[in-house]
Formats: sequence, structure tokens, C-alpha cells
Amino acid sequence: MMPTRTLRQLAGGLLLAGLSGLALAAPQHALTLYDEAPKYPATFKHFDYVNPDAPKGGTFRQAGFGGFDSLNPFINKGVPADDVGLIYDTLARQSLDEPFTEYGLVAGKIEKAPDNSWVRFYIRPKARFHDGHPMRAEDVVFSFQTLIKNGAPLYRAYYADVAEVVAEDPLRVLFKFKHSNNRELPLILGQLPVLPRHWYEQRDFAKGNLEIPLGSGPYKVASVQAGRSVRYERVKDYWAKDLPINRGYYNFDYLTTDYYRDNTVALEALKSGNFDYWLETSAKNWATAYDTPAVREKRLQREQIPNGNPTGMQGFVFNLRKPVFQDVRVREALSLLLDFEWTNKQLFNGAYTRTGSYFENSEMAARDLPSAQELKILEPLRGQIPEKVFTEAFKNPVTDASGMIRNQQRRAYQLLQEAGWSIKDDKMVDAQGKPVSIEFLLAQTEFERVLLPYKRNLSDLGIELVIRRVDVSQYINRLRSRDFDMIVGGFAQSSSPGNEQREYWQSSSADNPGSRNYIGLRDPAIDSLVESLINADSRQNLIDHARALDRVLLWGFYVVPNWHIKTWRVAYWDHIGHPAVTPKYDLGTTTWWLKPDAKPAVTPAPQADDPATPDNGEH
Repeated sequence: MMPTRTLRQLAGGLLLAGLSGLALAAPQHALTLYDEAPKYPATFKHFDYVNPDAPKGGTFRQAGFGGFDSLNPFINKGVPADDVGLIYDTLARQSLDEPFTEYGLVAGKIEKAPDNSWVRFYIRPKARFHDGHPMRAEDVVFSFQTLIKNGAPLYRAYYADVAEVVAEDPLRVLFKFKHSNNRELPLILGQLPVLPRHWYEQRDFAKGNLEIPLGSGPYKVASVQAGRSVRYERVKDYWAKDLPINRGYYNFDYLTTDYYRDNTVALEALKSGNFDYWLETSAKNWATAYDTPAVREKRLQREQIPNGNPTGMQGFVFNLRKPVFQDVRVREALSLLLDFEWTNKQLFNGAYTRTGSYFENSEMAARDLPSAQELKILEPLRGQIPEKVFTEAFKNPVTDASGMIRNQQRRAYQLLQEAGWSIKDDKMVDAQGKPVSIEFLLAQTEFERVLLPYKRNLSDLGIELVIRRVDVSQYINRLRSRDFDMIVGGFAQSSSPGNEQREYWQSSSADNPGSRNYIGLRDPAIDSLVESLINADSRQNLIDHARALDRVLLWGFYVVPNWHIKTWRVAYWDHIGHPAVTPKYDLGTTTWWLKPDAKPAVTPAPQADDPATPDNGEH
């Protein structure tokens, strides 16, 4: 993302440049991407989107999907429990109403070089872990090195430009960078969770298990039933509870998550009052499944909250590691066979909009023909990227919603013939004469109804689509090992995309187990576009680079674009309250609270030490 040309070029020496950076740097309470002033000054009392006087107490009950078998969210093994990140503090934390600004948490002050060649964090003397052990620079160094060595692949990609991390003294830690043009890197390092060195030195960090870990954050794990439920308890003497960035946050005494293997069952449990809050992702359910007395009486509230984030791209993802998807004409043909208009009308009650960009719902989405600035970025890649990038604006096919897509099927068949495919005995065979059968890997039962019309459209051309539904654990393991043909995949975007784009699209991430390069992209042109986006030196430059990358990805037909909505649809029982102001870029449920005088939806049964759901069979 994220160079101002510094004295390096003018002075002609690395030493002078380094000294100049040190002389000009000054510790500050917040970091912004382009060194603009943060919204909140050093003297701020709380964020605008919290209730600073929110009452404390009670339990916030949620539902999880599938199950879990790990309390370590940092490694590429097992399925971590929901919300386990709340037990850890990070060096800094992002505000939820600014595109990308971070305020010091563990680090009271942050200092960075004007040319972004290093960043220094000043640890708050009062920072400590839950066992009372102080948090120090050596813990930060340990955390960074451990995540690089044993953490999930995304950490190695995120921190790839860090040359060295040094504990200068117990309360100061310095990160030196390989390059000076990565504006986002200081902020990314601010997101580093601080792990307790003294605790992990006695344990194997790379081993996923359900041992309750030592943290430092606002909550700690109180109890666990493997795969079924997890309960967190608010840390009453949390060291950072009085910091301005935490005022109005973390109001519930307990957070519980019970896991369901079927979201339809979970929704019924919500309506029965078995948990408090639900983020609805099904348009059909939102339109038809809430006609209950509790909703009519407004005891169960339904609310659509504006979502200011780019919606990114959700789509049917092709795994390019499979020979069947190597030819772009095949991918385009398969993309033509999704009848979104019929699907939206018949299955989604018209609630969705077709996604036409990897940066949808933002100024970074490519529209119309490339601008002059975008062409400057794209021209050096002519011959390496699709020619249509320069001559046409990408548009998804549009149908009349009748369910008849003969024009698209004819065009798809033409493309498949051009790729060497043909029909024999009413079956489509590829260029090698092998019948085409594609497996679609799925974990969610409710998505099958969405895939069945697509399956029929493929079948009309003699292509077999096998829908393979597995449980969450199997799904994650197969995803990590790239054992799939197609999946429903998402590529979330922030308002300031940057280093995470390497995880999505770069060749370096294609073979990393667990990276988000689900597609298996290995394209030098895309690698170049990602790097130039990360090194953008202004907001407008970032927008131009994002649009250029967007065009190349779209014309590569790497996914069948799905759909999006620009709100969060939430249902919650009326004994739960939330601030009048919702943050632009998040739902902000960590700022919600239990109304002191409100009655819960159902009276909870007496709880033992472990309040998990009784073991009475599958949810």
C-alpha cells in the first residue's frame, strides 16, 4: 500500500539516510497509512462508536458452525475456536471508523522512519500477561520469530519485508525493513499479537491442542468442550481496561459459543432463545424465516446495519492446479453457465447484486475503460495479460431471469470447442478425450440449493458437477492441501489493500499450505501488479494500482463471480444493547452490552463450572 523519496538519493549514502530518518522520527500515539493526521488526537477519551458508560456484566451467547479442535489460531493445524483472538493483545489496534489507522495498545508510543525503513514500538510499562508476568520487548521478538517459523504461511508473506527485529531494551523493540517503500508494513506489525515467551518456551507452539493458553487480552478461556462449546471470562484486572482505546469495549462478563453442524438448526435455536445474536447470511431466511411472535413483538430484533467495507469477491473458485482449468476459454465458458438473475429472483428474493469486481463496493473497483494512469501501469505488461484489459470493460453476462440461458450455453460450447473439448455419447470430453467431471467441495448444507441450478446448466452441456459435502474439519484439511476442483471462496478486502494481496494472488503463496491463494495463481504479471500496489505512494496511486490489478484478475476468469449485499443483516434479542453509532467498517459487537433491567429470552439453566451445552447428541 503504502514512498516518499528520502535523502537516500540526494545524500548518496545509506548511513546518511538512516541518520536522517532517525533524526526526523518522533514517537506518536497512532499510525496512518499516508502520514495524514489520525481522526483521534493523543488526548482522546474514547472512540465515537462506543458507549463509554456501557454497563458491564452478563453473558453474550453466540452460535458457531461445525466445531473446533484447537485453541491456537496462529498455526496451520486444526480448527481454532471462535473468538480465541480476544485473549491476546496486539502492539496496536485499528479503529473501526477510519480506513486504516492504528492506535497504540501494548505499545504506548510508535515511532517510524519518514521513509518507512523501520518502526519502533515503545512497550507500556504496565502491560502484563494474565499470570502477572510483564510484557516486554523480548516477548515481541519471540512472537515475531515464532510466527515466522511455526505460524501459518500468511505470517511469512505478511512479514516478508522485515529484515531484522531487535529488542533495544526491555521496553523498546525495533523492526528494520529490507526496503523503504512499503507504507503498510509498520501498521501490519502493529497487528502483531504479543505471545508469552516464558509460557511457550515450555511447549511446542506448532502443535494444535486444547490446552488453555496464557494470554494478555480482555478475556481468558474459562472452559471448553471439544468441538461443542467454548466459554470466555472477562479479565477483571485486565491491565489495559482503562485505556481510551478500550473504553466502552468488552462489556460482557462472559462470552459463550455453542457449535451447530447445521445453520438451519442454529437459526431455530436463536428463535427459541438459546443464544442472543445471529448474523444472517441467507437472503431467503431473512425474507421468510423470521415470521415468529418474538419478531412481531420486537423481542427478537432484526436490523440491517450499513457495511462501509469493500465487499471484495466471493465466487466459485477454480483450482488452476487441476489440468481441467488451465485454459482460460474453459474458465470463461464455465462462468457463462451461472444464471445469476434467475438465482437472485427465485432463491434470494432479489436481495443481492452481482459482484463485478475484486474490490466491489469501493472506489478501487475497475469500471469502464482504463484511465490514463491505469494504462501507464498496464502498458509495460502488454502481451503478458489479456488484450481485452485494454479494450473492454469487464461485465458479467445478464439473463432475463427466465431460467433459459441458450445464448450463454451456445457461447460456452463454442469456447469449449475452441479449447479442444467435444461431446461424445452425450458427455463432454476434454482435449485428451477424457469425460469431464468436476467436484465442487462444500461444507454448508444450505449452499447446495444454490449449486443445483448451476449443476443443471453444466449438465445440459454434458459436464458432470459432483457436489461433495464434507464436515468442517475435512473441508479445512482439503482446502489446505489443495484437494479440490472448485469451492465457494472469498477474497475479503479492506479500504487500504496491501501486503495481504501477496497471500491471495502471488506465485510465492501458491504452494504454501493454508495460504489464501486458493486459485493457484502463478503469473509474473500479476506478481508485478501486486508489488506495485503494495508500494503505492499515495491514495490515488493505490486506487489506480488496485483497478489495474482488478482488470487483470477479472479477465483471467479465475472465479465465477457471485453476489453481495451492502449491509449486515443481524438478529438479536432485545436484552442486548448496542451503541447508537455503528462503526463504518465493522459490526462492533465487542462494544455491545447486556441491558441491566432487561429479561433474557429464556432463563438459563443453572451452570456448573463448565457451562457448555449438555452432551445430548448432535445440535
